[in-house]
Amino acid sequence: MKKRIVILGSGESGTGAALLAHRQGFDVFVSDKGAIKEEYKKQLDAHGIAWEEGQHTMDKILKASEIIKSPGIPEKSEVMRAVRAKGINVIGEIEFGWRYAGKCTIVAITGSNGKTTTTELTYHLLKYAGLNVRMGGNVGNSFATMVYSDLEHGDMEAQRIFVLEVSSFQLDDIQRFRPNIAMLLNITPDHLDRYDYKLENYVRSKFRITMNQKRGDLFITNYNDPNIADYLKTHPEAIKCRMERVRKSELKNGYARIGRHLAFDIASTPLKGPHNAFNAACAIRAALRLGVEPEVIEEGLYYFTPPPHRMEKVAEVNGVTYINDSKATNVDSVYYALQAMDAPIVWIVGGTDKGNDYSPLFKLVRRKVKAIVCMGVDNSKILKTFKKFKKPMIETRSAEEAIITAAGFAEEGDTVLLSPACASFDLFKNYEDRGEQFRDAVLKLYPD
Repeated sequence: MKKRIVILGSGESGTGAALLAHRQGFDVFVSDKGAIKEEYKKQLDAHGIAWEEGQHTMDKILKASEIIKSPGIPEKSEVMRAVRAKGINVIGEIEFGWRYAGKCTIVAITGSNGKTTTTELTYHLLKYAGLNVRMGGNVGNSFATMVYSDLEHGDMEAQRIFVLEVSSFQLDDIQRFRPNIAMLLNITPDHLDRYDYKLENYVRSKFRITMNQKRGDLFITNYNDPNIADYLKTHPEAIKCRMERVRKSELKNGYARIGRHLAFDIASTPLKGPHNAFNAACAIRAALRLGVEPEVIEEGLYYFTPPPHRMEKVAEVNGVTYINDSKATNVDSVYYALQAMDAPIVWIVGGTDKGNDYSPLFKLVRRKVKAIVCMGVDNSKILKTFKKFKKPMIETRSAEEAIITAAGFAEEGDTVLLSPACASFDLFKNYEDRGEQFRDAVLKLYPD
């Protein structure tokens, strides 16, 4: 009798896991409380994989030998409470993909901020050097999808490298997943609604990235991050491999210095701001570890294109620069964005609050922001928090309304910055949708 795998959630990760599980001979059932996208339905149907949408049929789910859970499903949900009560083993798609990846090298990257940029930069440097590398995880293709594709095409060579962005939610559902190189970029309060509003729970979740590493592996992290430093002091047993800690003192005058003899010119690249210099230093260390020559890394840095929705310059209209930083879904990301701006800022902020403490932004807002445009269904917390600065503040309910309002505040030489500090789900499908609607609204400002 076939082992039954039930997959909760049918997005990129769930569908990838379903295809991989089906290929490996399991009896697969996909259940999604929401709607399943047509493209995923077609993939499931093409392989004869049973699915349901708009509900969770418990008697079908609880017959599972093992469950692969979407990272978006909280433990407090009704379906997860039932699964846990039944004692069924639950893993995530990252764990499932790792089981069947074969001999390969895995670079896994997490952190509250900078994950996507660092993941894409690491991938770019390795690809530029001619290595056999794939990128995915929490960005692009799921890990399971990539492993499925390799198995289908018979491409299982040991030299394959997977560069994976992994979120805390994904790390919560690993058991044996072991990256050869792990990066923990930073830890600031984020998603605390999923962690009982306790920062220590979130920190513990992030450190799961290194829990299965062994001697011979590499853990790259942030020397100057207080939450990381505190955890390392109280949990010295957490690190079982070589650890390299990137220091601010290594990032000066536009250069990232690695060891005594290597210095990489970051100022001449598209990576702007001190936070991106740090991200680059981490990616460089991974590339060096995997044998890429320093001169190739230097050249690769110059040709890197930052990801969309992350400090993306959309346009300059009537002398006003419009920046799309839609991926800035927490306070720390906004801090870096405001810090990187030299011109007066009209700041577009708001969305679904995740328990934010906005106080770290106060000095930057006082000094750099000339007006605040709220873009969300409920802006009460933002209005209450920032009213003491006596900046003009207006509420809006769409990207187009926000842009028209911001353009009214902006003068030649100013910057309109979308850096929301919040999740996007009140008005948009996701942060990409929010960024794309922002971009479209900006481009409408051009005169006919």
